[in-house]
Amino acid sequence: MNKIVVGLSGGVDSSAAAAILHHQGYEVVGLTLWLMKGKGQCCSEGMVDAAKICEQLGVPHHIVDSREVFQASIVDFLVDGYSAGITPLPCSQCNKTVKFGPMLKYAHEELGIEKIATGHYARITYNADTDRFQLRRAIDPGKDQSYFLYDLTQDLLAGTEFPLGEITKTETRKIASEFGLTTADKPESQDLCLVESNGSMRAFLDKYIAPKKGDIVHKDGRVLGQHDGVHHYTIGQRKGLGVAAPEPLYVIELDATGNRVIVGDRLLAVESECYVQKVNWVSVAQPTAPIRAQVQIRYRSQAVPATVIPLESSQAENASGVRVKLIFDEPQLSITPGQAAVWYDGDLLLGGGLIERQATEKAG
Repeated sequence: MNKIVVGLSGGVDSSAAAAILHHQGYEVVGLTLWLMKGKGQCCSEGMVDAAKICEQLGVPHHIVDSREVFQASIVDFLVDGYSAGITPLPCSQCNKTVKFGPMLKYAHEELGIEKIATGHYARITYNADTDRFQLRRAIDPGKDQSYFLYDLTQDLLAGTEFPLGEITKTETRKIASEFGLTTADKPESQDLCLVESNGSMRAFLDKYIAPKKGDIVHKDGRVLGQHDGVHHYTIGQRKGLGVAAPEPLYVIELDATGNRVIVGDRLLAVESECYVQKVNWVSVAQPTAPIRAQVQIRYRSQAVPATVIPLESSQAENASGVRVKLIFDEPQLSITPGQAAVWYDGDLLLGGGLIERQATEKAG
């Protein structure tokens, strides 16, 4: 009988994934990572629900204390990023360093099992011609999570199954209900686990970063108001700036060193190009020449046409890893340092990385 370890968060998606594989004849072992205390699917509440699902299915349930690695890899990573005036993306980092890597390692070393599965909405295929595993968008475009999975390596893709990639969220709920799972009607998590646990990103950050008053400055040099910490703002933000102006204003730069939030009109908030670091080429080998692709710069944004230009990395840039330059066909609003840029060919995820701070400063 095929054995598989299923990552269980306590939500309906991972529960349905476990039930589907169990129904297909797999010998399922549930595995829950204890990331932090509190409410939410990744916390104490989620562990209880995951244990109930395993009891329902009659399968063993393992809990791994991952709080230290989560603190170092995600909490500290976020706090350092926001303090420096960027807006880090925790989910892709968490998937690679906290979830998939450690789960596969635990499955191999502790349980002697070669495969893991999760409730993510994405698909994995294999290209025999290139001998490469490929990551694809899920069938359900509204639930596709491939954007957050761009940093998975070939080894991780080879050892992973996504049972929900070929079905819709509605079908997942139906399957969970048909199996009588206790999580079938559980509300969906709407936010990052840290936001869900703390009530808001602001509340989470305020636990770690002390308020520090500074100026909100227009690009032309006028001081428009005060802020209580650059970490409360993000590039492209329009609402909640707390300043009055005749035209809509957007955050165009966060000057952490000078403790300034720099704002300007929409024209100043759009960019035609950006640089991306720490690139992972997923479904294809790293190209040597520019390619055309559809690029997504936020989870909920549409992928837009762009040219992806591979860059030669100098010795001084080694810390940034593989880098590319993106040139968009049309200028884009809110290209945010720290967030992921992920590029596709149709539903095939080619690669992705983290948007760098702009090389040329906008503010004087």
